[in-house]
Amino acid sequence: MEPGSGLPQRRVGGGGLDLGAGSAGGSPALSGGQARRRKQPPRPADFKLQVIIIGSRGVGKTSLMERFTDDTFCEACKSTVGVDFKIKTVELRGKKIRLQIWDTAGQERFNSITSAYYRSAKGIILVYDITKKETFDDLPKWMKMIDKYASEDAELLLVGNKLDCEVDREITRQQGEKFAQQITGMRFCEASAKDNFNVDEIFLKLVDDILKKMPLDVIRNELSNSILSLQPEPEIPPELPPPRPHVRCC
Repeated sequence: MEPGSGLPQRRVGGGGLDLGAGSAGGSPALSGGQARRRKQPPRPADFKLQVIIIGSRGVGKTSLMERFTDDTFCEACKSTVGVDFKIKTVELRGKKIRLQIWDTAGQERFNSITSAYYRSAKGIILVYDITKKETFDDLPKWMKMIDKYASEDAELLLVGNKLDCEVDREITRQQGEKFAQQITGMRFCEASAKDNFNVDEIFLKLVDDILKKMPLDVIRNELSNSILSLQPEPEIPPELPPPRPHVRCC
């Protein structure tokens, strides 16, 4: 999931290119308009996917998002109030994909707000803290939220965060794997936002699973309808969907 330039240096002294040689008997210097190369506009994203990160308070949801999108880590992040999001564009399977990553509050009082973001999510990352047993014990509660509001086609990934605190571990890797195995199609991974371990892999594998699951004709259809315009990203989700009739057994 967790990011010397290596570029050739322009020589200034003898033997380098003399960009002003036109005034000393060489070819005339190019005019400003000729020398200025037109910048090609960036290729628009082919596809837009929404991913949400859920889990109890303090498990590191914001840290995982910021490590992936900005390659930064804050030791003392403030608790998310309601919902926040960041954007990152990645390239997979020959497509340019714009990820809209929603970071949701872990406090129960925000559930009525955050639940509205489940429906449009193609991928859901459920996070717990390997050093806090209570966050692992809360996983069934979060699965009920997923079953009630999320699409049945949403890809699920369980993440045990804070692997950098191995000495304080309370939940074994085997426990995390066992929980994930009870949920159809759920992957499992342990990560560290602080050490930037497995962070990129988390998001990229989730996106790859989403694309692999879609039939080619569905991808083509959705791609044709999801080219981005210049409109701002949505901040208010659509109305809550009706409860799903069937729930996963966890």
